[in-house]
Amino acid sequence: MFVTNNATKSRKSYKTKFDKLGVQAHVDEIYGSAFASAVYISSVVKLPKDKRVYVIGMTGIEEELREEGISYLGGTDPADNTLEPFTLANWTPDPAVGAVLCGLDTSINYTKLSKAFQYLLRDPACLFLATNEDSTYPSAEGLLPGAGSIGAPLRFALGRDPISIGKPAGTMLECIKAKHDFDPKRTIMIGDRLNTDIQFGKNGSLATLLVLTGITKESDITGPNASPTVPDYVTKSIGDLRVLIS
Repeated sequence: MFVTNNATKSRKSYKTKFDKLGVQAHVDEIYGSAFASAVYISSVVKLPKDKRVYVIGMTGIEEELREEGISYLGGTDPADNTLEPFTLANWTPDPAVGAVLCGLDTSINYTKLSKAFQYLLRDPACLFLATNEDSTYPSAEGLLPGAGSIGAPLRFALGRDPISIGKPAGTMLECIKAKHDFDPKRTIMIGDRLNTDIQFGKNGSLATLLVLTGITKESDITGPNASPTVPDYVTKSIGDLRVLIS
């Protein structure tokens, strides 16, 4: 199974990517934080059908919310993707909003933050959800601010933490357990980030294998400044497993 905190893509989008890479994967084997968030909203908190979700995020979140039959606003709506100044004087809040879902949004702006802030401020019962709280996001050219950084202004302004759905939170694992019968004692979590992938495995009582092809470096697990999160196994890359099997 493939587990990702990246909420910018839906499971169907990832399936297309895997097909191009020649990786055999079914949609029901792919678990993204956008999908887990949609399932959490529809099946765990059971948001009433007459309620809507205000989205700070991209198409991946919107696609998964639609699949779960959840109404939403914000997101990629052109009206919210603007650099025009935002004022409360010319805005009418939607009384049906019952949750704010915040994910990685490369078009984040003051309008989106202000609307999300108002929904959460005006209604204490409005759910504050985050697809994940990754501090950074790895791009091909280097690190960029992650979903946790996008939601940080809201946390600071409200003095309130969101419920995080993605790794290392157990919500993602519960989502997988609901669809697949597996034995944690015979399951290993493979990932390249200590505070998400490896901690996720630890929280779920899974064996863990750290690969050094991502954000985490060998210096992060050795020496005086080593992380308290310790993987069970370490290898340089997934390719090492292929060599061992051969």
